[in-house]
Amino acid sequence: MGIEYTRNLAEYEAVTEMHGTDGKHSIADLCRTAGITRSSYYKWLKRGTKENERLNTRLAEKIEKIHGEHPDMGYRRINVALRHDYGITVNDKRVLRICRAEKIRSNLKYRLDGCTRPSRHPEHTAENVLNRDFSAGRANEKWVTDVTEFKYGADGDHIRKLYLSAILDLHDKRIVAYKIGDSNNNELVFSTLDEAVRLNPGTHPLLHSDRGFQYTSRKFFSKLRKAGITQSMSRVAHCIDNGPMEGFWGMMKREAYYGKKFRTRGEIVTMIKNYIDYYMYRRPQRGLRCMTPMEFHERGTAA
Repeated sequence: MGIEYTRNLAEYEAVTEMHGTDGKHSIADLCRTAGITRSSYYKWLKRGTKENERLNTRLAEKIEKIHGEHPDMGYRRINVALRHDYGITVNDKRVLRICRAEKIRSNLKYRLDGCTRPSRHPEHTAENVLNRDFSAGRANEKWVTDVTEFKYGADGDHIRKLYLSAILDLHDKRIVAYKIGDSNNNELVFSTLDEAVRLNPGTHPLLHSDRGFQYTSRKFFSKLRKAGITQSMSRVAHCIDNGPMEGFWGMMKREAYYGKKFRTRGEIVTMIKNYIDYYMYRRPQRGLRCMTPMEFHERGTAA
């Protein structure tokens, strides 16, 4: 059985699992629900253990290759890569079984960062208009933004910091704009907004942020109003109000920053630029129908 035969493999496996789990539904009903014919299901079933093992061997080869190129991937992301890169559709449990058999594990190191402290003397605040509704029906409808820091320096040297400001679109998960700076100041945030507006003329999204001093400044509010952008802010000490942006920072740092040493500013800048390029163009996401942010964005704009 070749790799091309896996087109309906997820449906075949689901029928087998459901039938064996509860026994309440007939094969005919399950096949009808899955959108496959009984004859094709039984043909697949009769191929037996030998064919199944051969398929697992081929899948293991692909999984080994994916893991070798991206050792940070867990089994769910490996399955997304199988669909995106090879057109292979199997269920997560099968990928997990193969990963365990081949002793393939993600090397991600998890770490929790605290919420940004709100400005003590805000010049302007806004309501939580977004209200954790992270869905968006079109591009440039809802944006979220934040600033995060990275550290670098040679052993024994003074540790320095670099700051990344970014705006993320909740529809296609693309990074709308980003800026890198040596200081976490107003200019870093303002220039990120200016770039987002320049790259997306004529759009008037909702922009959600925390209550950091840059976002509560009068000048930032004036820039938003001039661009026709509605402002929204997280509640104090509620990081989850800006969950998608926090999630992006965590993902980026786990996959490209934690556990690594960066001696110079240039190394950190290169890592940031390379990761954002990888994320936008080569990292498919299950929530985007196994497409990358830019593939999903371009499909939406072409519709």
